[in-house]
Amino acid sequence: MALKRVESIPRLLKRSPDGHKGNYGSILIIAGGRGMAGAAALCGASALRSGSGLVRVACPAEVQPTVASFEPSYMTYPLPCDGEGLVDFAASRPVLEKLVQKADVVAVGPGLGESDDVLELVRWAVESAGKPLVLDADALNALAKDVGLVDRLETPTVVTPHPGEFARLTGMTTKLAKAEREPRSAAFAARNANLVVVLKGGGTLVTDGDRVYVNTTGNPGMATGGAGDVLTGVVAAMLGQKLAAFEAAQLAVYAHGLAGDIARDDSGEVGLIAGDIADALPDAFHHGVREQEIDEEEDDVE
Repeated sequence: MALKRVESIPRLLKRSPDGHKGNYGSILIIAGGRGMAGAAALCGASALRSGSGLVRVACPAEVQPTVASFEPSYMTYPLPCDGEGLVDFAASRPVLEKLVQKADVVAVGPGLGESDDVLELVRWAVESAGKPLVLDADALNALAKDVGLVDRLETPTVVTPHPGEFARLTGMTTKLAKAEREPRSAAFAARNANLVVVLKGGGTLVTDGDRVYVNTTGNPGMATGGAGDVLTGVVAAMLGQKLAAFEAAQLAVYAHGLAGDIARDDSGEVGLIAGDIADALPDAFHHGVREQEIDEEEDDVE
């Protein structure tokens, strides 16, 4: 069956004059590790810059002070870590179980590193968290070691691989992942009705197995470390603002690319860094994302 091609861009709800932070999503980001504090910080800051009401960043205790120093507007929570500065999942699980109860969306992966504990963390997120998920970076490397977890997804889940990560997930070469990206990514997404694949690169592709969107924003300057961590935060923010998974991913890649274009126009492609993309997100949403009128009452904050 041919994929349905989608070109129209979803809209966010227009904010109510009496809205409060509880209306716009509570995001839990599990990220970071020794040498990768910036990944957690970029992800958290980008979720905030994309409209999230509350953002909590849980990261190994070794890097928590550094992550906290980047941005005062998110909250940080230290997790027990191993001798390599990576998360100790067994010791961290009680903390994470409390944090996930407060979250509307859970994003896992940026900068976590690779270890058996990270794999157990991803298994827990898939099987027990019970919240919409965004899986990126090291969460995808862990998922590739137990890809059967994809079949057990019970909540809306967006995975955001680059071609190399997608090749590991599917057991193909990176060359093939690039050459046949639409049918291959659609086939992978079709494994589970809750799954949406965002295959990053020039013309980032979004598919749920039935529909496909090819993004038109973005530029080569965005080929820089940390840009994917920014995208993870934007996807989580869109899910937290009550967009369905496909539409959340679609709007996120559009706004992320537009922010990259705004940053490029200001500073050029050569010197563009991920922080520039995060900083440009407010302008991207203000000038490039249309809103729709509210058609129902919002819930009260907890």
